[in-house]
Amino acid sequence: MPQVPQTFDALAVRTWCGLALQALGRARAEIDAINVYPVADGDTGTNLYLTVESAATAVEAVFAGHDAMGAVGGTSDAASAGPGRPTLADAVQAMAHGALIGARGNSGTILAQLLRGMAQVLAADSETAHTDGQGLRLALRHAADSAREAVAHPVEGTVLTVASAAADAASGAEDGCGAVARAAYEGACAALAATPGQLAVLRRAGVVDAGGRGLVAVLAALVQTFTGEAPGASEAVVHARVDDEAAAGRPDAGECGDGPPAEGGPAFEVIYLLEADDAAVSRLRSRLDGLGESLVVVGGDGLWNVHVHVDDAGAAVEAGVEAGRPYRIRITHFAAGDVHTGGAGRPPREPAQRAVVAVVPGEGLAGLYAEAGATTVLARAGEPPVSGELVDAVRRAHAREVVLLPNDAELRHTAAAAAEQARTEGVRVALIPTRSAVQGIAALAVHEPERRFDEDVVAMTSAAGATRYAEVAVAERQSWTMAGICQAGDVLGLIEDDVAVIGSDVTETAEIVLDRMLAAGGEMVTLVLGDEAPESIAAHLESRVRESYLAVDTVVYRGGRQGPLLLIGVE
Repeated sequence: MPQVPQTFDALAVRTWCGLALQALGRARAEIDAINVYPVADGDTGTNLYLTVESAATAVEAVFAGHDAMGAVGGTSDAASAGPGRPTLADAVQAMAHGALIGARGNSGTILAQLLRGMAQVLAADSETAHTDGQGLRLALRHAADSAREAVAHPVEGTVLTVASAAADAASGAEDGCGAVARAAYEGACAALAATPGQLAVLRRAGVVDAGGRGLVAVLAALVQTFTGEAPGASEAVVHARVDDEAAAGRPDAGECGDGPPAEGGPAFEVIYLLEADDAAVSRLRSRLDGLGESLVVVGGDGLWNVHVHVDDAGAAVEAGVEAGRPYRIRITHFAAGDVHTGGAGRPPREPAQRAVVAVVPGEGLAGLYAEAGATTVLARAGEPPVSGELVDAVRRAHAREVVLLPNDAELRHTAAAAAEQARTEGVRVALIPTRSAVQGIAALAVHEPERRFDEDVVAMTSAAGATRYAEVAVAERQSWTMAGICQAGDVLGLIEDDVAVIGSDVTETAEIVLDRMLAAGGEMVTLVLGDEAPESIAAHLESRVRESYLAVDTVVYRGGRQGPLLLIGVE
């Protein structure tokens, strides 16, 4: 048997993360297939895998950093660490932070809080080291309790129930991390097997809870970390699907908490990271609880991961803006078959035939695109998305065919790499080289999923290509431009990415840019206002179009914190 750690140290954290990632990789398709609660969107296994992948990556980064220090003679002062090896606190805090920033979906967000709860105990600065079996017991208990507190309306028969059962079972285990981990795993297995009797939607579908099944896989990896052996089927491993006899006759505890949501639930899943203080997050919880359901807010120390299902995606994002600084905003539109299954459980949906994935520069546009049915990736100023984020968005879209709108010339190669990766996963992807969000709006306006894929792509490409675009922004530094030398603070009017106007007043500069664009003709003007744009600019430009350009319509959108003060599109 290979040597295994006897206490919870940094190496044990690294091993556990790696084994958990492998376990979820093997179980990913199975977990996706049984995902019916709270939304039958078939992605719980994928979300858990991506959450743990982020945690494992963060831990590996900490080890790599300490290896580099060791290579130049650096050492750690902690007794539990050696040259080039991080402390337990380093490792578990990295694990928790990685899970927090990478959490996906309802179950992934809850798993991130479970890992954070464990880290708070294992990394605690106290006289008693929490590296033995007793420390693991305390960590599992705190994890289960903190995860339950993070969910606005806990429901029994879910991953929360499985986590609590694992902590309960661990409390009576013999000393030693291996014994505690095994007891927690077996308690989780027993609780998972009972979930169909606690939640009617699971019983009708003949499955156990998908999130709980994922937690069992993570705990199995914990057992293997401390024993060197993966738990066998004889050790209470439950199968994803249950027979009718096993589920029949158990009391339906669906009334606990909110119970199964009603048929026809919220249309959007909104997730974002949020920089905010505790008081602001407390107010945010109350507001989001009134907007939707499946609310989970996890994190602390100024950084939070917010997850909610709502009908008004824009309002959920705006609530985050009021609370602090939201970023990495992901808005997913549930297809017709994705809404909550409440009344008559049904199997997980098949992938949609077609979806649109778009990169957008502001929170307001993220809501607008999502309401039009697109899956969005937010690109903040100085924080362009990487190809992995676009691939993740394609996966979240859950469709056989995807139209990808990068909405930025500089993202074309990133989007092309993401499209190529998605194609290797069996998704048919068409990349439309949109260079501005207003071109994306034009493309989305003519999108018809019922058309043949090629015809739809041609129509969307044509609409985007027929849309000239411009933006008004403030110069950050002195530089040479096509219109002359600009100074920091000057107002720049850019047409098709080239500086065409240098001015001192935002409204005047915007009017000059608009006149130049309409000089070549146009039927529709689209204005997307950033948060810093003057309040009167939209009314002024609308009036200018009405008075000077007959038969030209104007539409105005709020873009939020989008970088440029104003985006202009002319079709």
